[in-house]
Amino acid sequence: MRLSDQFGYDLTLTDKDAVSAWNATVNAFLAHGKTTPQHLETCLTLAPDFALAHATRGLFCLLLGRKELNATAQECLDLARSSALHTPLTERETVVVDALDSWLRGFPSRSADILDAMLVRVPEDALMMKLVHAIRFVMGDAAGMRQSIERVFSAYEESHPAYGYLLGCRAFSLEETGEYRQAEALGRRGLEFARDDAWGLHAVAHVHDMTGRSEEGAGWLENHPDGWAHCNNFGYHVWWHLALMYLDQNNPDKALALYDAEIRKDKTDDYRDISNAASLLVRLELEGVPVGTRWDELALLSDKRAEDGCNVFADLHYLMALLNGGRRMGADRLLTGLRLRAQSETDLGHVASEAGLPTGLGLEQYRKGNYASAFTLLDSARNNLHTIGGSHAQRDVFERITIDAALRAGFSPEAENLLKSRARKRGALDRFAEQRLEICNKMHRAQRVMEDKKLRATDSV
Repeated sequence: MRLSDQFGYDLTLTDKDAVSAWNATVNAFLAHGKTTPQHLETCLTLAPDFALAHATRGLFCLLLGRKELNATAQECLDLARSSALHTPLTERETVVVDALDSWLRGFPSRSADILDAMLVRVPEDALMMKLVHAIRFVMGDAAGMRQSIERVFSAYEESHPAYGYLLGCRAFSLEETGEYRQAEALGRRGLEFARDDAWGLHAVAHVHDMTGRSEEGAGWLENHPDGWAHCNNFGYHVWWHLALMYLDQNNPDKALALYDAEIRKDKTDDYRDISNAASLLVRLELEGVPVGTRWDELALLSDKRAEDGCNVFADLHYLMALLNGGRRMGADRLLTGLRLRAQSETDLGHVASEAGLPTGLGLEQYRKGNYASAFTLLDSARNNLHTIGGSHAQRDVFERITIDAALRAGFSPEAENLLKSRARKRGALDRFAEQRLEICNKMHRAQRVMEDKKLRATDSV
């Protein structure tokens, strides 16, 4: 007899211990818990023919954006299909298998659409809700994240075991679409139902960042010291947010201390960890803060990942590390890969063509000191940059570099326009913007002085 999961949906499982392990896997995934792989391994040991677990593991692998895990994800798909030959799957389980197949073919957008279509029919399936949310986040599809949550939100009651995690996901999607007040309220409320919801905790931190309230944001994270202690590498990202708060308060020493003690504590080569580190170092250097030899470690790891080509967001952060760490050959290999992928008719190909390649070339020109060319290239990709994935806060590093390039090239009107556009999106000015707007004002005043005919030297008669 088939058993059901914690949300009341049928599973092709007959072992109660396997069901318990599966529920634990889902709960850990919702909380970004480091125990997720162990629970999944236990489930598959007890039920090696459980196709849903194999397919979910495959999607987890693809979300990690590592080239070597593509083969693992394909193995997961093969195992899921093999299991389906002698154990008929539920329609819900079949959809997850199909979603994995679509992503492996190069179309995570279709994968998300497939899952979303099924989610409407099984709205209380928090695993599917979170998978859609995660995939659309990787695609930079904030509107899609929000729409997906909004379609199923009314199906959840406070008694639902994943209600707090749903609120956290909704909070983040609202923040990414500019509804800051509602996002903060939901994120805070979600923690009342799921104290370990690091995603919701960090959604509130995003609101603080976007609305220029870094002091409150630092306090929010400092007052929840256990809020992400259970996390996988997502925990490093929450520390990164706290470092950003310190930097905005003009306390770079505390930001660097966090970098060494927490953000790069384990020296991993996970692209999300390298992106945290690289983007923080860039922000520090833009403020004139010396970062010592910290680029060397990131550049060495990024050199080994230069040809992964799984994720444009990852590629661009690897590239920053390679350029700033002086690994020219690695940067060349990465840019060559971006050029090749930009010719592909896949989701990744379109992102590489419209956002990744021009941004990558702009970063290269910036590092060479060709600021006018850098600005032109970076600005050309700006409207499509969200497609690389990540959040507004993560992609802001490219916005800052673009603004800095404009200022260094003497393009003060363009820099001012970017700063004002950035402020409208964020909802407030932060210290970075205030300082650069003052620079723009000084450049404008200098320009007016140079153009004042009264102050020009005239030929004496």
